[in-house]
Amino acid sequence: MAGVLRTGVSWAGIATGPAAWAVSTQGNYAYALWACGSRASLIPYDAAVLTLVALAGGLLSWRAWRSRDPARELIEQPLGRPHRLLAGVGVLASLLFAAVIALQGLAAVLLTGCER
Repeated sequence: MAGVLRTGVSWAGIATGPAAWAVSTQGNYAYALWACGSRASLIPYDAAVLTLVALAGGLLSWRAWRSRDPARELIEQPLGRPHRLLAGVGVLASLLFAAVIALQGLAAVLLTGCER
């Protein structure tokens, strides 16, 4: 486990970002009726936790991107396995999904009243 945290996982951002967004969206739908009936809402807290989850996956992808040596990759993997590309896309995807989750949580803070 410590080795994974040190060297990273190239696909982590691609997996955790969309998964956190899917959980956030489903949670927003589940909390919507309850949030309209009271002044307190769990949506911003849910969004904060899931934003951190998406960013954690991006951190693992970033570590994988930084730990790769291109010269060594050409020798060890001559057929071309694009780990650096996958890690870079994972970092950017996790940032995108973290921003979407955070903005959905911010919308829940700003729109506290519900019309029926």
